[in-house]
Amino acid sequence: MSVEFLLTSLVVVLIPGTGVVYTISSSIGGGRRRGLFAAVGCTLGIVPHMLAAMLGLSGIMQAGSVVFEVVRYAGVAYLLFMGFSMIRDAGDLRLDGEAAPVEPMNLVVRRAILLNVLNPKLTLFFFAFLPQFLDASPGLLDARLIWLGGVFMLMTLAVFAVYALASAALRDLVLSAPVARRWVERALGAFLIGFAAKLALTNR
Repeated sequence: MSVEFLLTSLVVVLIPGTGVVYTISSSIGGGRRRGLFAAVGCTLGIVPHMLAAMLGLSGIMQAGSVVFEVVRYAGVAYLLFMGFSMIRDAGDLRLDGEAAPVEPMNLVVRRAILLNVLNPKLTLFFFAFLPQFLDASPGLLDARLIWLGGVFMLMTLAVFAVYALASAALRDLVLSAPVARRWVERALGAFLIGFAAKLALTNR
């Protein structure tokens, strides 16, 4: 476990992305508990990318690969759906303690998992970055890749939990005013749409 790996992984995790936006929106809408469940879901969404790397799917994910493009545009479509839904429903978001039933935690986790499963940048991270810290190409259920991937997942969970807790702490202050509440939701939705555009237009 090198310092370079830890520092680079920390930078990758700290950079706000779709998972961070979803975690923050979950905390704002449902408080600390929902935000933490979103953080867990985003972390679990890393597992398929790590398994793909261990199965040696790098050849499939090369530039121009049909499989990569399918995953990429599925991710774009999902981000657009979530972003426009948040903008459309701005102000209708139910908060804990209101009369309407809150969103089940298992649904929060499933959405977070899908969000990261459809993020091809994570797969590219495992293919392009992690192999630099291995002496040989990873094999099936490679213990070294599992160890490095596990550290990356723990780092992701810790950082996303901080985002969730910080957002929950500011939740009552921000959402006490209906106008602020609507604009926060619209801004988060716009961020997701922006990430979708970036994913669709940026070459790897």
